Amino acid sequence: MILAAFAAGVGVVTTNELRGQFNDQVHSAADQLRDEIQPLTWGATGLGASCRKNVSLSDYVATEHAQIRIFDDSGTLWCTQDQVHIRGTKPPKERPSFTTPLREGIFQQLGYRIVVPRKIVTQPKGTGSVWLVYAVPLSDLDRTLGRVRLFLLLGVLGGTVLALLAGLATAQRAIRPIVELTGAAREIERTRDPSRHVPLPQAEDEVAELARTLEGMLQSLDEARNATESILERQREFVADASHELRTPLTSVLASLELLTEELDGEQAETAQGALRSARRMRRLVGDLLLLARADARRAAPYRLTELDEVVTEAAAELGTLDDDHELQVDAAPVVIAGARDDLHRMVLNLIENAVTHTPPGTHIRVSTATENGDAVLVVEDDGPGVPPELGTRVFERFIRGGRDGGRGSGLGLSIVHSVAESHGGSVVLETSVEGSGARFVVRLPAAGGSPPTDDQAPQTSTTTGSTIGRRRSRS
Repeated sequence: MILAAFAAGVGVVTTNELRGQFNDQVHSAADQLRDEIQPLTWGATGLGASCRKNVSLSDYVATEHAQIRIFDDSGTLWCTQDQVHIRGTKPPKERPSFTTPLREGIFQQLGYRIVVPRKIVTQPKGTGSVWLVYAVPLSDLDRTLGRVRLFLLLGVLGGTVLALLAGLATAQRAIRPIVELTGAAREIERTRDPSRHVPLPQAEDEVAELARTLEGMLQSLDEARNATESILERQREFVADASHELRTPLTSVLASLELLTEELDGEQAETAQGALRSARRMRRLVGDLLLLARADARRAAPYRLTELDEVVTEAAAELGTLDDDHELQVDAAPVVIAGARDDLHRMVLNLIENAVTHTPPGTHIRVSTATENGDAVLVVEDDGPGVPPELGTRVFERFIRGGRDGGRGSGLGLSIVHSVAESHGGSVVLETSVEGSGARFVVRLPAAGGSPPTDDQAPQTSTTTGSTIGRRRSRS
């Protein structure tokens, strides 16, 4: 817009200047021609003969393509730059035919600029007078103005393109530090690592100030994160140590309560049995906290080759004494993995207990093990009401409770399952049951290359065992 406005201004000024110069040149040429014609003596043979004899008007038009006409007072054409008209004869056919009034002035007609200077008084004794009409075509001026306008248009377009390219280059150079800052910020967002540095521009401008501010903010965040991690690490160590230390007194309390339940009778025995149940629940909770605390503190238990099918059978047998209303089917194919047996036992026990606790009486629960694509697969599924949709993505978070356990659960069971599976290099997912209802938990763990030694060194064969919780009824 600036270039266009500038070009328009230049065009107007140039046009006015060229038109003024053109008018001045035409007027000056007309005056010069008049002054040269003025002193001529016109013969008695007539004005036309004198014009033909004494005046060579073509000399004045060779370079400017001008048209010259000489009229008398009556408006009769006497001669032009290349021909003469004798009074009394028919006027020559001429082109162009000017009809300019015979008076002094500047006119425009038929694409010509016409100048009529002062009347020319002829000799002798002022017996006659003529009018000189000098006309120059405007086409040359129009072509000149057209070239000026074309040059201005090309200048505007070329200047606009050059300004665009220069602006793009300048903007790209100016925006490059911001692009680098944006890329660094996205990388920090992706890695969640505030210890990374942002690029610092060399120039001392607002972008450099922003980069230094971001760098200072990241350093403060990194220091705050390190301080928080240090506090959390000490807290995890404390919880792990405290949970470990609580197991010994709890074991002593459980032994004492078991002894009291055998020795006491009546209400005292019932009180001791209630305390024993509470102590057992506390032991379970302490065990859960210890397992999670060890996982948080990255205290891995020693791994040994373990038969996962035996762990499943033991967990199912242990849970058989706790419920009389659910039917449990165990299909345990021999599977060997490398892991911590106690942690694996707790994982399987929590999965089965979760199915028992959150399903109504009469629910069928099936536990199976198999090997697929080099992975040991543990599946615990039931035909109960399933997991509520609002808890589908949060069931493995800590302290998430579905509300169907009557407030007996701690909300740590499935989070322990998730922690044990991850610590063993595996995963656990919640799937929809094949029948379209119920819950189906699938645990995948890396299978070991060999089998653990057994007491009789006998090879394991694929078997299917089953039990009904509480009813002690075997199933094939």
